[in-house]
Amino acid sequence: MTRAGGAGPGVEPGSGVAGSAAGRGLLVVGDVITDVVARYRGPLAAGTDTPASIRTVAGGAGANVACWAAHRGAPDVRLLGRVGAEAAGWHERELVAQGVRPRLVVDPLVPTGTVVCMVDGGASAERTFLTDSGASLRLEPADWSDALLDGVARLHLSGYLLFSEPSRALVTVALEAARARGVPVSLDPASAGFLAELGAERFLALVDGVDVLLPSRDEARLLAGPADAAEAAAELSLRVPLVVVKQGHEGAVVARAGKVCARVPAAPATARDTTGAGDAFTGAFLAALLAGAGPEDAAAEGCRVGARAVEKVGGRPPLPS
Repeated sequence: MTRAGGAGPGVEPGSGVAGSAAGRGLLVVGDVITDVVARYRGPLAAGTDTPASIRTVAGGAGANVACWAAHRGAPDVRLLGRVGAEAAGWHERELVAQGVRPRLVVDPLVPTGTVVCMVDGGASAERTFLTDSGASLRLEPADWSDALLDGVARLHLSGYLLFSEPSRALVTVALEAARARGVPVSLDPASAGFLAELGAERFLALVDGVDVLLPSRDEARLLAGPADAAEAAAELSLRVPLVVVKQGHEGAVVARAGKVCARVPAAPATARDTTGAGDAFTGAFLAALLAGAGPEDAAAEGCRVGARAVEKVGGRPPLPS
């Protein structure tokens, strides 16, 4: 971990990463969140009690992507995020246990972000989020070091970073550093609600230079206008070289250069909690790309892993035995 206000997190001494001749690693920059997951059945009873199963688990879109990528075999997965002092040690231990190398900036003023995930215990397992972003959106350029890219083959950015001024500035710095090194960059828009507030044109201007965009169907339609997923993917691929639209139980659509090049079916699953399913898809997709798969095969791997993710509670993979 590193304290806020320093010269950036850099790379741990003795890690063997600095000066690596051939990048193999994955660097994820994004949110580290404490999730409070409440699963309930039937309608919420306003003004009184609704029975629920409630768990507190480590989460955050960026952190979840890193964990799923490591779970699927991606080598040397690193995560840059910002947390409050009250939960920094716990989040670091959780990430290390998943095979991720965390570089957590400890915010001296603001606690770790918290999300209350209300999950319908019925067949849809649909979820509603109450979000307090806390320290996660206070990542800033001072938290960045170009040394973070040493030995890195891919950089992935959580779209949540685009929803605050400090972390937007960090995205600009990270994109410039990645371009200078020839490191491809992927981004997941992360939140249809926040995206609607930011606006499609502003979002697309901010992600100029990104190589891979991984929106959900709702996010793709917000960005491309009232179109179905395939049309939205094709239109967005005129702005970003590769677009993969995640459609949950309807699979995924892959588009390049204004054309749909693959429609990938979903894998069968019995959903318990859809929290983090898109993060699981993204992590598996990136791990497959790092292993040499093409985008279509990587999307199929994302669908398979996303289906496994919805069968468990929480947004992270099971811990290694």
